[in-house]
Amino acid sequence: MARFPDKPTPDESVALQSYMHLFARLYPCGECANHFREILAKYPPQVTSRSTAAAWGCHVHNEVNKSLKKEPFDCSNIGDFYDCGCAEDEKGDTKTVRAQTPEKDKNSKDVLPVELESEG
Repeated sequence: MARFPDKPTPDESVALQSYMHLFARLYPCGECANHFREILAKYPPQVTSRSTAAAWGCHVHNEVNKSLKKEPFDCSNIGDFYDCGCAEDEKGDTKTVRAQTPEKDKNSKDVLPVELESEG
């Protein structure tokens, strides 16, 4: 949620809502995906600002922690805690990100790095 705008447009709000529902739908663990869909039904994504989205994200994370019998995360300073490391690229409009992909060389146990460029 660190890159979500403080004052999102309607399109950005819909995008985050859609992302969260797609995440629940496509999550590889079926039991976890079903549980997350139940959480989303009970606590729909809050997308009016970055701080509400971050607070919502922390709350649903704690709902998962509760079901796993883990200690809850302190959400009181969630905005101060999280640094996405998303520094702007100094070259211009596009950003280059180093990412790890699940693709592996058949003879290697290492994950191969891939260069990604974000749009606009």
